Amino acid sequence: MPKIDVFNKTGEKVSELELNEAVFSIEPNVTAMHTAVVNYLANQRQGTQSTLTRAEVSGGGKKPWRQKGTGRARQGSTRAPQWYHGGIAHGPKPRDYRFAIPKKVKRLALKSALSSKFAASEMVVLDEFKLDAIKTKEVVKVLAALKTGKKTLIVLNEKDDVVYRSARNIAGVKVIPVNTINVYDVLNADTVLFVKDAVAKVEEVYA
Repeated sequence: MPKIDVFNKTGEKVSELELNEAVFSIEPNVTAMHTAVVNYLANQRQGTQSTLTRAEVSGGGKKPWRQKGTGRARQGSTRAPQWYHGGIAHGPKPRDYRFAIPKKVKRLALKSALSSKFAASEMVVLDEFKLDAIKTKEVVKVLAALKTGKKTLIVLNEKDDVVYRSARNIAGVKVIPVNTINVYDVLNADTVLFVKDAVAKVEEVYA
């Protein structure tokens, strides 16, 4: 069974934690992780972009000049795509970019991402993360003591507004409850900082 050190907020080692091999020590599946990241980013897109076609641009009802005899190219409307102020040909229209991936692929992707972070020593476990008041300096102190990377993902056991509001102004730091963990956030972080109880919840669901 793989083991990882558990630290307190001052950066001192307090214990060791045994990790479940089925979650934190599998062979990472790159294809599954790539699919999960593309799916996550696609699902974030609003898809509200829109351009006007020649039928939707106002004006252009009159033929600019007669069909023959002028020596110029024939034109039927000043709102055709080649005209200034004309409509857009083949432009984007509102659409839904969302797509679904199988649950088994999602699970494999997350376990692969967590395993790759553990293997690269980019995962840290904290015994608990409790703050008495909203203090950004306290979070900065904790992260400095644990020597986390510039981009740090803090995974809490449950939603904690005090920790969230304390950390939200720190560049590169993101705080999420364990039930919203996703492959993109894990791979995007230099360090994944788990609260000890959050590790148990991940293992409970994904082992």
